[in-house]
Amino acid sequence: MKIIICGAGQVGRGIAERLAREDNDVTLIDTSEELIQLISNSQDIQGIVGHGAHPDVLERAGAEDADMIIAATFVDEVNMMACEVANSLFEVPTKIARVRAQAYLAPEYQRMFSAANTAIDVIISPEIAVGEMVLRRLALPGAFEAIYFVDETVLAIGITLRDDCPIVNTPLSQLTELFPDLNAVVVAVVREGKTFVPHSDEQLLAHDQVFIICDQSQAARVLSLFGHNERPPEHVIIGGGGNIGLYVAEKLEERSSGIKIRVIEVNEQRAEAVSEKLRRAMVLHGSVLDDEILREAGIHQTEAFIAVTDDDKVNILSSMMAKQQGTLQAMALVSGLEISSLRDRLGLDAFIDPRTVTISSILKHVRRGRIRGVHPVLGGDGEIVEADVLETSPMIGNKLRDTELPDGVRLGAIVRDGKVIMPTGDTEIKANDRVVLFAMADQVQNLKDLFRVSLEYF
Repeated sequence: MKIIICGAGQVGRGIAERLAREDNDVTLIDTSEELIQLISNSQDIQGIVGHGAHPDVLERAGAEDADMIIAATFVDEVNMMACEVANSLFEVPTKIARVRAQAYLAPEYQRMFSAANTAIDVIISPEIAVGEMVLRRLALPGAFEAIYFVDETVLAIGITLRDDCPIVNTPLSQLTELFPDLNAVVVAVVREGKTFVPHSDEQLLAHDQVFIICDQSQAARVLSLFGHNERPPEHVIIGGGGNIGLYVAEKLEERSSGIKIRVIEVNEQRAEAVSEKLRRAMVLHGSVLDDEILREAGIHQTEAFIAVTDDDKVNILSSMMAKQQGTLQAMALVSGLEISSLRDRLGLDAFIDPRTVTISSILKHVRRGRIRGVHPVLGGDGEIVEADVLETSPMIGNKLRDTELPDGVRLGAIVRDGKVIMPTGDTEIKANDRVVLFAMADQVQNLKDLFRVSLEYF
């Protein structure tokens, strides 16, 4: 596909690099000559310096024969206008705009993004997507990743195995024998920095990071079996009162009347604005790196600390401070640093990367056909994919043990007529099944052969 991306910030650059690796023809536009030169010198990406909403700049970028434009600058209005120009002058088929301001996204104004009122085909809001990710992880303490698929009937969970994990040193094949009614499949393991798809005779070891695909109704049981019995928090501190912090606080107020919420915001004017929007949460004006502010917020009695300021280093340091002072669960928003491999060494429970969330939202539109959902995991080492099985798929009519899945691909769940089925060697795939699977990054392109997705769209 020929794809134009407006904005070379963390999100735009991350999307451009990912799509270029998948052999798409990518052109990146930004007003910063320095950013454009940086990415052009390091990636197979054409860079153009200019304003992404200007017709002449889009023309130079090849908009006349582009398949898609992704407007991901920091300015919502520029993103919207870029899509309008791409549609009106160049008839670009697919227009995706990043919109951050919650005023645009309020339910009462949703009609402005209808097909009759705008040229934008897809709105992506990293703030809301990240906020939902935080809420999911709060609901599943013990998981460093939690991703829902197939209308939230299937869940992919990332778990770190501790020394006291009851299934350590147990072959995966024995788990099926010991727990025949457990609807869960281990699809990926990270051990000593190396990611691999485990075989049935593989034994899990302490400190492994594992990805499990399961029936969402059994999430608590899966976490318990893998050594995590933590309860959802009753006291939460949110470091940062920006769009993400405010969204999380508002949703926590809506979903639980008993939870105690504290928000710490360094900007006094913003702190006052956040306080006016929240009903029960206490908003404190100060720095999340200030010990006195943390004590005033009740850090010693807090089960969860979420750092979502606009400074990665502040988020990491404040989360480490929270863990040192007794917080059970600490999460840090990290958008510009590649440190996912250091999570355990830093003592944190989860890093939240808005780039991953945004890329997931976009990939399912790039990979059209029967690909329904895509979520990169493990720093890009692999992906969890949700896809429909076409009648022409070579998977149909054969038992899984007789199906030659590519190395590095593991089927995790099948949804048929609304029922979640865990695959075994005797399972047969049927047309129109919805499947959720893990694929190593170098095997993603091979999925087109399994699902008969046209090369034009993959």
